[in-house]
Amino acid sequence: MHGVLAIVFVTWAGLAVAVEYKIGFVNTERLFREATPAKRAQQKIEKEFATRDAEIQKLAKQVRDLQAALDKDGATMAEGERRNKERDLANQSRDLQRMQREFREDLNLRRNEELAGIQERANKVIQQIAESEKFDLILQDPVVYASQRIDITDKVIKALADK
Repeated sequence: MHGVLAIVFVTWAGLAVAVEYKIGFVNTERLFREATPAKRAQQKIEKEFATRDAEIQKLAKQVRDLQAALDKDGATMAEGERRNKERDLANQSRDLQRMQREFREDLNLRRNEELAGIQERANKVIQQIAESEKFDLILQDPVVYASQRIDITDKVIKALADK
């Protein structure tokens, strides 16, 4: 009886090892950089924030110009005039820093909103690819290593472009 059990166990273990799994990997960074919806989203965001960026650049130039004028002529200015220009410089610098901080925060928030939508669409595409091509497991970043053999990022990018 023990001999039969050993043969059954060895046969069963051999079958378990013989099962192959189909695994895929998606590089999320590439997806967000190269997929058509990601590129469209980036252009949309750039267009939305262009006016604010121009305002910030204009104020930054004013601050630089005022600093240059103070550096150049500050020593020869009347004390009151120099103090007024220094106060103006401090106020404009503070306004510039506030505008830059708000701009970065709003830009990051907007970018995260767009990326969340793209990620949702990508997850649906990945699910469709997994089901249609009989994948057992698909991983996304972060992973320590994934070979090119299992990288399906190009398929996902192409599928997103077709939608």
